[in-house]
Amino acid sequence: MQHVFIYGTLRAGEINDINRAAERHGIARPERLGVAHVTGRLFDFGRYPGLVLDPEGAPIRGDVYRIDDALVPVLDEIEEVYPGVEGLFRPHRVHVTVDVEGAEHGVDCLMYPVAAHSVDGLPHIEGGDWVEHRASRGK
Repeated sequence: MQHVFIYGTLRAGEINDINRAAERHGIARPERLGVAHVTGRLFDFGRYPGLVLDPEGAPIRGDVYRIDDALVPVLDEIEEVYPGVEGLFRPHRVHVTVDVEGAEHGVDCLMYPVAAHSVDGLPHIEGGDWVEHRASRGK
C-alpha cells in the first residue's frame, strides 16, 4: 500500500476518477484519507490541469488516498508515464499534511506534476482547485 496526492481528473467525480479506475481493473477500492495541499501553480490545459510545484506558489488542493500498489501502473497509464519516455506528467514524491478525523498526519505521497516549461502561455487557475475551476467554466 502507498499514498497518492491527486489534484485533477483523478479526483472523485472527475473524468479519470481514481475509484472508477481501480474498479475497472479489479483493484481494491482506494481509501480517501482527506484533503491536503501542496505549494505550486495550477494551469488549465483544457480538459485537465497541470501542476507545477513551486515553493513560492499558492496552496493547491488535492485529495490523499491510500492505494493498492497494483493501482500505480494504472495511474501511470492514465497520466501517460512510461519508462524511458519524458512525457508531460512526471511521477514525483511529496510530503503532505492530511487532516484525518481532526488529527493532522504527515504522509508521503506519489503525485504527477508537470514540467514548468509545459505551461507557457496557458491560463493560470486562481484558487488552486481544479474541480471548482472546471465547474465555474461550465464544462
